[in-house]
Amino acid sequence: MRPFLAAALFATLTAAAEPPALAPLAFEQIAPAGTKMPRFKVDAAWPQMPGDLLLGQVSGVAVGPDDSVWAVHRPHSLTGTDTGLAETPPSAVCCKPAPPVVHFASDGHYLGGWGGAASAPKVDDVTQWPSSLHGIFVDKAGTVWFGGNGKDDHVVLNYSADGTYLRGFGKRGETKGNDATDRLGNPSDVNHSDGMVLVSDGYVNRRVIGFDAKTNAYKGRWGAYAKPPIAPTRAGAFDQSHAVDPSKVANPKSDIFADIVHCVVPTKDGHVYVCDRNNNRAQLFKRRKDGSLSFVRDLVIAGETGGTHTVTDIAFSPDPDQTYLYVADMMNGRIWILRRKTHEILGAVGRIGRQAGQFTWLHSIDTDSQGNIYTTEVNTGRRIQKLVFTGVE
Repeated sequence: MRPFLAAALFATLTAAAEPPALAPLAFEQIAPAGTKMPRFKVDAAWPQMPGDLLLGQVSGVAVGPDDSVWAVHRPHSLTGTDTGLAETPPSAVCCKPAPPVVHFASDGHYLGGWGGAASAPKVDDVTQWPSSLHGIFVDKAGTVWFGGNGKDDHVVLNYSADGTYLRGFGKRGETKGNDATDRLGNPSDVNHSDGMVLVSDGYVNRRVIGFDAKTNAYKGRWGAYAKPPIAPTRAGAFDQSHAVDPSKVANPKSDIFADIVHCVVPTKDGHVYVCDRNNNRAQLFKRRKDGSLSFVRDLVIAGETGGTHTVTDIAFSPDPDQTYLYVADMMNGRIWILRRKTHEILGAVGRIGRQAGQFTWLHSIDTDSQGNIYTTEVNTGRRIQKLVFTGVE
């Protein structure tokens, strides 16, 4: 073994054996002094990736019922310069892309991964595996859901925990607009709970669509304010370069969703939050007994923000009342902390940057049963982090 490779391997093994290194986070208190709210530190040693694997853009994170952590990333976002695989033999000692779906224990050790075109069925001789994974959800049964927002990626797929295909919605290569009941348009997020599969549909279409969880039958579709989704669909697939269009100005009062409907996140008490990212807002809906949605209110986050805008994902504190609401803000590189009942903004953690507890293109968040927050970053961020809950004070 080459000396420098042996030294690198020793450093990796040594780091994995050390206890968590908890570092402080940038914090801004917005509520009056003395207001109690959740506090966090970052575990700078989480996760422990295998010595030969590398993550690309990490586009989704979800905590399973056993508190293990699942993530999806984009192997295609890694270049030969990243891995050394552009040359034969490889010009670097490390690394190869990790499987598209990766799984970690709560302490950060790697449990395995799977996915790729060979794991998905073909329809009309076209693999249904997305070229660019987006969003992930793990349901109470431990099955894994995700969508795709790359070229022709108009599908949501459902797999068992061991990587066996179970079912899918939509069809790669076909999108038929906001009125379609059996086709999707670059879906961004998915949730399976209370007998419904809800999809934020998302990068080409501008709507939420629902399906019966048992029969897969269409149940309904909704645009902003729970009105019919009349917003214009995007012409062609989303530009995976993620170039920022400075001409796009957020309109938090818009009567239609902007062109990235980015998340769909139900609560325990029968509500649903939808991320209208490019309008710098979430919309809150009430889910009726028949599964349909009725509008409740707008939730504007840093409404004047431009660039990549703000509301990318939403998560909750794990107590029965889900007392606290966490909102991921991509452009400002922070997580806003709100009191869910009133939507009062209490404070924010994080800042733009590349060190532990800082964020570059903050994309997805989720919480575990202990109140810890997991975050992911895309574009040049390309990582997953754990923010350790240290108490309410």
